[in-house]
Amino acid sequence: MIKYLIQKEFLQIRRNAFLPRLIFLFPVMIMCVMPWVMNQEVKNIRISVVDLDRTTQSQRIVHSIGQSRYFVFNGQKPTYSEALADIEQSRSDIILEMRDGKALIAANAVNGTKGSIGAAYLSQLLQSSVRYAAMPSQPKQPAPPSVLSLYNKHLDYKVFMIPALLAIVMMLMCGFLPALNIVGEKETGTIEQINVTPVPKWAFILSKLIPYWLIALFIVTVCLLLSWAVYGITCQGPLWLVYVLAMLLALFFSSLGLIISNYSDTMQQAIFVMWFFVVCLLLLSGLFTPTRSMPDWSYATTYVNPMHYFIDAIRTVFVRGGDFSSIAHQVLALAAFAVVMGCWAVVSYKKNS
Repeated sequence: MIKYLIQKEFLQIRRNAFLPRLIFLFPVMIMCVMPWVMNQEVKNIRISVVDLDRTTQSQRIVHSIGQSRYFVFNGQKPTYSEALADIEQSRSDIILEMRDGKALIAANAVNGTKGSIGAAYLSQLLQSSVRYAAMPSQPKQPAPPSVLSLYNKHLDYKVFMIPALLAIVMMLMCGFLPALNIVGEKETGTIEQINVTPVPKWAFILSKLIPYWLIALFIVTVCLLLSWAVYGITCQGPLWLVYVLAMLLALFFSSLGLIISNYSDTMQQAIFVMWFFVVCLLLLSGLFTPTRSMPDWSYATTYVNPMHYFIDAIRTVFVRGGDFSSIAHQVLALAAFAVVMGCWAVVSYKKNS
């Protein structure tokens, strides 16, 4: 019985002119485009310099700014007031004023991220250059501490983002497509043909879930191949753990999509409800920013957010090379969420016979 129901689901997907292309092209576009643009490095920071010292050291700093790949030299201004006018008119982001052997950094913090990171970049540039305030008579400064970057020694942001993008693709493909499945059959009227048959509810829901598990396997394989072929980034831990985590996340989101589809009357309603949950789960998962930087009340939500467990586990395996013992509690949490949601999907389906 389940065999023929699964065959029906694949026939419906194949007869749709859009879905097969979406299933193939969406992970390809995400993996090939997003790692280049979803980058938290701040570049093209426009900087105005007010050099009132006119010394060799100050000019050396100006030349270092012009050669940096992070800054765009906006020219030297005669006074601080003129440089501030450029910031007020959005022609500049940072002012560097050098006076009496001291350096003042004034950053436009309307965009707090750009202002803080840009000021940090400029501070590092000043420290790595000849010490501006140092005098030859002063004792030799101690050597700066050496930094060893573990797991991602080149600080390549793509290594950090590829597991996150895999989670996004899984969430969208295995969440939205099931959310539109049953409610789509309600709108077309084909669901009545199933309701008058003796097919059990569990068999019907299972036949809806299995195709999306297979789609999830295909998506994970494509994403891993693209990560290796395009970026040369491979999984550092056991590859089977990546598939286990992907299957558990696919079960959770496909079950969530079917639950929403069971309670929705129209496709528009299902899309909006699914979008609400997707945005909340995504932004509170630690995918882009560390969860420890959240307030205590919002950090408490991560304990009931399966995306948080998946992101933490997939980065442990993919980036840090962890084994099963490193992610055991995340796997158990994801399995518990998946089982609960799967049972809810069966119970929430109302079969009118």
